[in-house]
Amino acid sequence: MIFDSFSEAQAALLTGAFVLSVILGVVVNKTNFCTMGAVSDMVNMGDFNRMRAWFLAIAVATLGVSLLEYAGLANLDASFPPYRASSLIILENILGGLLFGIGMTLASGCGNKTLVRIGGGNLKSIVVFAVIAIIAYYMTNPLPDSDQTLYSLLFYRWTQPATISLDRSQDIGTLLAGGESSTVRLIAGIVMALLLLAMVFRSAEFRHSRDNILSGIVIGLVIIAAWWLSSNILIHLDDGDYSLADYYQEWDMLADSDEGKPLTGRTLNPQSFTFINPMGQTFGYVKQGFHPGLLTFGLVSVAGVILGSLLWSLLSRSFRLEWFASLKDFATHFIGAVLMGFGGVLALGCTIGQGIAGASTLALGSFLALGAIILGSALTMRIQYYRLVYEDEAGFVSALLSALVDFRLLPAALRKLDAL
Repeated sequence: MIFDSFSEAQAALLTGAFVLSVILGVVVNKTNFCTMGAVSDMVNMGDFNRMRAWFLAIAVATLGVSLLEYAGLANLDASFPPYRASSLIILENILGGLLFGIGMTLASGCGNKTLVRIGGGNLKSIVVFAVIAIIAYYMTNPLPDSDQTLYSLLFYRWTQPATISLDRSQDIGTLLAGGESSTVRLIAGIVMALLLLAMVFRSAEFRHSRDNILSGIVIGLVIIAAWWLSSNILIHLDDGDYSLADYYQEWDMLADSDEGKPLTGRTLNPQSFTFINPMGQTFGYVKQGFHPGLLTFGLVSVAGVILGSLLWSLLSRSFRLEWFASLKDFATHFIGAVLMGFGGVLALGCTIGQGIAGASTLALGSFLALGAIILGSALTMRIQYYRLVYEDEAGFVSALLSALVDFRLLPAALRKLDAL
């Protein structure tokens, strides 16, 4: 898509992101697609259907994005966030994923689900949203009267030494090829997608689950569409065509004035859906008086998911106001939101951002974060279950050790409580 001015091109990006996010909000609400719920079903009931829906979304997104990139229609190497960066932030991916997984369990849903629940009338999720937004904002922006961010104060010094510097992109295709190879990237994407599809559809029960199939396919397609949209908006000038990010870099040479110039250029890079950093962007947008230069793909996607969920809630007559049941309920959600804010930024994404959009780029860090999110959530649920069943007999350490034994991460001799 080629436009004659930056303002037209940016408007197309924001409009497209908003439309896609409304579709996302409608589908997630209608089908009850929930990554935290998928882990819960798996851990507590042995039901893998919603987990298969999640993996179906990853498979569809990976297959489509791999084909787009091979055809030159998606620029994943320049993505925001930088999923394929040559620096593998291994500790941040794992720690952030664990924190996020724990947090989403305590707060009753991931970032995307929080927005969907807001659209459905859940007032608790507004509090969760606000806490995530503030933490995420100050993880990447200086604290008041300071030049330090929460990240630099709390994490940088001890997480950075664990960073592994690669001499190439961290995506699986490039690592397998020993260097950049579009063909190997394509093959790796197709193979991974086919393996996931085989695993998903081998279940007869899942094959008859319309909502789960619908959610997996549509969410995967929405992720693909976002990558295509953000990679193919160009501005035509006499000396050639510029992407939004390239135009921003050459603004002083190409534009007559600073009118309409965004306050940052990073958010103009190719991207797909993620929700923790955009929640932080939303806080910054409100904090700075709704400055138009802060409108981003992520920010409008936050609004779009809420609107899409609200529309479906009204159409299906499922809109219900809900508030905290007790002070303990509030505290649990508050702590969960704090952990999601820290974890989502550290891991470079959430269950959608790293779990589907990031995974579709075949970035190694995305798979580390995804695995850590699932583990953090599963452990939290199993610990909660042990403490519920055993009540006063189960301390946190006993429940944790027993949960780790359940998942075969510790030897059985360390079990402190009888298996549930």
